[in-house]
Amino acid sequence: MQYGIAFTPLVPTLVLWVALAAIAVIAVLLLVGRARGAAVRVAALALILLALANPSFTSEEREPLSSVAAVVVDKSPSQNFGDRSRETDQAREELVNRLKQIKGLEVRVVDAGQADGETDGTKLFGALSSALSDVPTDRVAGAFLITDGRVHDIPPNVAALGFTAPVHALVTGRADERDRRIAITAAPRFGIVGQKQTITYRLEDQGVSGERARVVVRRDGDVLNERTVLSGQTVSVDVDIKHAGPNIVEIEASPLENELTPVNNRAVVVIDGVRDKLRVLLVSGEPHSGERTWRNLLKSDASVDLVHFTILRPPEKQDGTPINELSLIAFPTRELFQQKINEFQLIIFDRYARQGVLPIAYFDNIARYIRGGGAMLVSAGPDYASNTSIWRTPLDSVLPAEPAGVTEKPYLAHLSEIGKRHPVTRGLEGSATEPPHWSRFFRTVDTRNVTVPPLMTGADGKPLLLLSRYGEGRVAMLLSDHIWLWARGYEGGGPHLDLLRRISHWLMKEPELDEEALRLQVKGKELTVQRQTMADTVTPVTVTSPSGATRELTLSAGEPGLWTATTDANELGLWQATDGKLKALINVGPTNPKEFSEVTSTVDTLKPLSQATGGDARRIVSGSSIDLPRIVPVHSSSVYRGDGWLGVRMRDASVVRGVGVLPMFAGLIGLLLLLGAFAATWLREGR
Repeated sequence: MQYGIAFTPLVPTLVLWVALAAIAVIAVLLLVGRARGAAVRVAALALILLALANPSFTSEEREPLSSVAAVVVDKSPSQNFGDRSRETDQAREELVNRLKQIKGLEVRVVDAGQADGETDGTKLFGALSSALSDVPTDRVAGAFLITDGRVHDIPPNVAALGFTAPVHALVTGRADERDRRIAITAAPRFGIVGQKQTITYRLEDQGVSGERARVVVRRDGDVLNERTVLSGQTVSVDVDIKHAGPNIVEIEASPLENELTPVNNRAVVVIDGVRDKLRVLLVSGEPHSGERTWRNLLKSDASVDLVHFTILRPPEKQDGTPINELSLIAFPTRELFQQKINEFQLIIFDRYARQGVLPIAYFDNIARYIRGGGAMLVSAGPDYASNTSIWRTPLDSVLPAEPAGVTEKPYLAHLSEIGKRHPVTRGLEGSATEPPHWSRFFRTVDTRNVTVPPLMTGADGKPLLLLSRYGEGRVAMLLSDHIWLWARGYEGGGPHLDLLRRISHWLMKEPELDEEALRLQVKGKELTVQRQTMADTVTPVTVTSPSGATRELTLSAGEPGLWTATTDANELGLWQATDGKLKALINVGPTNPKEFSEVTSTVDTLKPLSQATGGDARRIVSGSSIDLPRIVPVHSSSVYRGDGWLGVRMRDASVVRGVGVLPMFAGLIGLLLLLGAFAATWLREGR
């Protein structure tokens, strides 16, 4: 119970102050003039003024509130190294028991720092702020952090904490820990496909010096470089960007003897491959309705540098006029097909027939270009079945089908069973219905001796689209020149853009369109394994986590040609998957997490902030056991640490449950006081 006096004036406060000043003046005049009864008169005036102020006796019934202490337990991945997990659990149990023994102290425990695949580093102070968000600052008694000391959201100063109470850090682990890691000092985010990029790294050893390590550099699992590196040495390595999309580069050092963990001996750099201008050579054998379709498709892509030539003279018109006299612009055949042929990513022959423009030797150059890794697309019409067909050149060794005539009849294109599985044709718009929701074609080039199964079929089930590989290169054949009907919207048209783009990208070796592929995808905390195959069955896939733990997954069939399985992505870092033939890599979370950049325990990172709050940061491991300091309640101090003890700031916060008020001048009491004052003045004056 607390007592006091409260004033509720009956007149404005200004009137009270004016009256007080007047009484003071009167008192001075009476005292200076030594008037009779001066003291009694002043007392009477003072009582009148006090009555106007209306004082009251008050009593408050208060209920004390408990002080609140927070215990934040570091559950980040680095706490799993060595015996830290056991030490943390033991320290948590013992600390909470000791705090609960302090009368008037409420204890709140929160786990923090768990890896979620998105958060980079250990965030303990964010969890502390959340735990105390509903607690007034005058009730906070302090905070205890059970951690290895590697915290990545330390406030810049005490004011940023939001409360004035000690913060204590109880550090797990030992002072003599040793560890090795690869630190990336410089790495590009993007690189031009076919060019080199430089990565710079440094070998760092903690707890030891002068050691050497064997460092291996891999790109997408293939070894690029291997060398011996001295601790503290900075090394640069050049990496070829082989393909578009993520190029995953691993830099792995051999383990250090008795090191804390090998998980950070490997660093990952993801370089996104970006294609420079794609050079495409389009040779149209004659003007026709579909020629514009190819040109529009290629010119609509800003990344394509198109070189297009059209042979305007029909092959049946042979009057002996020299070729160089027929050209508006000279056709640089030697430059294109001999000197600079390897600069093109794709060569397209659109209804092209031999007309004496290209010597036979140049077709031999094209065949060698394909076997060496080039790409060619043949859009065939009646020209392919003629006596001047490009089949009757050295290209016959790389073309997947021999011409056998032309069928002129309307038909709807269909996906073959292979085509339903192939990523180039799978899921084309309109293909899900039977018959497909596409417009008709009216011509098919007949073939024989087909070396690959067709992805699409035409009239009477004859091959319409063929994709084949020769050496390092690729060849595609579209055995109809009526794709332009889809582009013009005839009878509703068809997915010509999707089909032609996919064919072009497959020819230029886009990994997403490979027939046989193993891929990893991560979404949130879920890792998806995807197997693209043309086979009827797939083997189980072995998934390896960043820590080296393995698990075997059995894949389930989804879309035609696609098999998938999912698993929890419960670790940050590089995940690997293999089925014995193919291998896939993906990085979960940041490429080089702060959590694993430095894993040796330390008191140095938290000590400045802790001591600024009056707390302390100290190790709690002694030998093989936990040695916690005593926890002492402290009511008023600026220092909450000492030899063998740590303190919590006990607060005097309370809440008012009831208030009693007794006016001093109300009723009979006030009347008697005023009458007494006047009576005393009258008696004094009457003497």
